[in-house]
Amino acid sequence: MGVVKIWNAMEVAEEARENPNLSSDIKSSSLTVDHSLSLPHMKPRIIELCKDLFKEWSELDDSRFAVDTVSGGITNLLLKASVKEESGNDVSVTVRLYGPNTEYVINRERELQAIKYLSAAGFGAKLLGVFGNGMVQSFINARTLVESDMRKPKLAAEIAKQLRKFHKVEIPGSKEPQLWNDISKFFEKASVLEFDDSEKQRMHKMISFKEIHDEIVELKELTGLLNAPVVFAHNDLLCGNLMVNDEEEKLYLIDFEYGSYNYRGFDIGNHFNEYAGYDCDYSLYPNKDEQYHFFRHYLQPDNPLEVPDKDLEALYVESNTYMLASHLYWALWGIIQAKMSPIDFDYLGYFFLRYNEYKRQKEKSFLLAQSFLSGSGTT
Repeated sequence: MGVVKIWNAMEVAEEARENPNLSSDIKSSSLTVDHSLSLPHMKPRIIELCKDLFKEWSELDDSRFAVDTVSGGITNLLLKASVKEESGNDVSVTVRLYGPNTEYVINRERELQAIKYLSAAGFGAKLLGVFGNGMVQSFINARTLVESDMRKPKLAAEIAKQLRKFHKVEIPGSKEPQLWNDISKFFEKASVLEFDDSEKQRMHKMISFKEIHDEIVELKELTGLLNAPVVFAHNDLLCGNLMVNDEEEKLYLIDFEYGSYNYRGFDIGNHFNEYAGYDCDYSLYPNKDEQYHFFRHYLQPDNPLEVPDKDLEALYVESNTYMLASHLYWALWGIIQAKMSPIDFDYLGYFFLRYNEYKRQKEKSFLLAQSFLSGSGTT
């Protein structure tokens, strides 16, 4: 593999502005904000950034600004910046700080290209500006879901409906599914890492990359037989990337940084894996009835009870086979993050949790797919 291009947000912003298909009103600033600062120390920098991006705020007194944390994931920090304008209007924007070194696992160019089209289709927040290590978007007045929300029947049905719409969005460019390309890139990076920390290095040496490589080859071959539709997929549909306004009963899919053309079953299987949360409690993985409820609203949102059994069965097999690929994807991602991310999270431990669950589920999922493909169709 050649040199991996590390995308710089500023370069992408310039390209975005020069691209006739993209909005010319995306503002840009060369400022960066240190992800590791405490909120009180970060606040002046966020205010400076807002004034630099939005000229109408540049002369306002700092006392007119408020900065609050919305959420901090294991790769991003979301902040709400509010300002009382001269007119008396209260305006809020969301400032998203990219986690340090996340460009090693995220294609920022792909993300910024997609946001424009997803935003036009009504997904996520409007992109207002980019800066050295993040982006500013319109503020969504909603709460972030927690893991237990995703299994509530009403919300699960709404997530399924929204995901169906999301999968119908056309994004210009190559429609080649990225799953195996991304897994291959992650594998190449993860397998050659050297850790300064002796304990991490010891754990890394315990990993059999030959075994993982063989698993990737075998799973790629099996999933290839399923002919899963290729859609523009979110690829990271965990509770932290879902928001709901409870009063309006409006659900939002947010954060498209892993978005790409991909297999439908991967996006759904990956979402089901996320029922387990960061703690990886896979006893929370949805059972067949819960999955069928999701599938009905995904396949026929207007007539969920009229979905033919054969369609439910096919999507069940597809999702629960690609669910294995989700474990491999995020397991390898965890190894890279263990080296690159300064965030205090046990990424190597996360690798073992995901890879061990892959191995635990492999035989059952392979038998499910093989019996379906052989025509016996017993699920």
